[in-house]
Amino acid sequence: MQIYLDHSATTKPRPEAILAAQAVFVEQWGNPSSLHDWGQRSATVLETARIQVAGLVNASNPEAIVFTSGGTEANNLAIMGVARRYSTPQHMIISSVEHSAINEPARLLEQWGWKVTKLPVNRYGRVNPLDLQASLQPNTVLVSIIYGQSEVGTLQPIEKLAAITREHGALFHTDAVQVAGRLPVDVHQLGIDLLSLSAHKLYGIQGAGALYIREGITLIPLFGGGGQEANLRSGTQALPAIAALGVAAELAAAEMQTEVFRLITLRDRLFDLMADYPCLETTGDRIYRLPHHVSFILSDRFATRAKDITGKTIVRQLNQAGIGISAGSACHSGKLNPSPVLTAMGYSSSAAKRGIRLTLGKDTTEADIDWTAMVLKQVICRLMPPLVCCS
Repeated sequence: MQIYLDHSATTKPRPEAILAAQAVFVEQWGNPSSLHDWGQRSATVLETARIQVAGLVNASNPEAIVFTSGGTEANNLAIMGVARRYSTPQHMIISSVEHSAINEPARLLEQWGWKVTKLPVNRYGRVNPLDLQASLQPNTVLVSIIYGQSEVGTLQPIEKLAAITREHGALFHTDAVQVAGRLPVDVHQLGIDLLSLSAHKLYGIQGAGALYIREGITLIPLFGGGGQEANLRSGTQALPAIAALGVAAELAAAEMQTEVFRLITLRDRLFDLMADYPCLETTGDRIYRLPHHVSFILSDRFATRAKDITGKTIVRQLNQAGIGISAGSACHSGKLNPSPVLTAMGYSSSAAKRGIRLTLGKDTTEADIDWTAMVLKQVICRLMPPLVCCS
């Protein structure tokens, strides 16, 4: 029996997305920039996908969607595309729990002389809008706050944060890679200027993503070339992956209401089944949380007994039982350093090495949850003294 519970890392492409990609490979393989029939058939596929992705985030104009190679490129285009508008260093604000695809371009800007403020978060990983208000400066030109945190599942008050930013006159970007396709997103209601999403987080194919850019905003492209994607992302588009993204986005929007409820039910069932194990402490906000996301650490209350146990230890143990989870963020799972997200939330450096993440998907069943809970309890009992942690 194998159970995949690492859907925040990537999702299995859905059959409809694979069929869309196959159709491009076989029948619509032309260059979308070409004027002949082969090119125009491909251009129709490209623009159909743009409409489908725009529908997922309720963008009124499909031209607001720029296709990229994924969420990382979309984030970089948003941040560096704004920054390169200025001839002198300015000020930007991010949170202390951002993905590396935000942290790294922000660090580069600091090397160029920019000032970057990292907003603190509470014990649950949530930003206080008052901290944003207090951090705004006359030369603040961009605020970028992650929508749903991939490691601990916490959702940020994006609408409030965007309103504060807009009143100040700065631009607001959100990394919505973990949210788009999993929760309803309305860019107009949220009041955001820029939003990043990724295909392989919503059952599309790896290699495609998108950046929503509100009408009237000018970005400077990251590199030059043929001027595709409204001169913002040169290079022939990865049409098979983009076609798959469009289909996956359309289906995610259609299934949203029932799937969100189903995932929340399964998520809360797993939390409840593990509630009698005091050595496992829930991380992230239980109320403002991604619907598919469960995360724990081995608590500091048992630090002397857990000192040689890391999140990777538990991942390996569950993998031997046929269950796939991750140790915190997948992008950091190869490192033994403490999770910067967990340390920003106030956890000790030792506890921040003991985080695990279980993320559910459209194929996850109640039986999967029950079996996983049983196996996880057995693993914890093997790793920890039974008199401490086992019921």
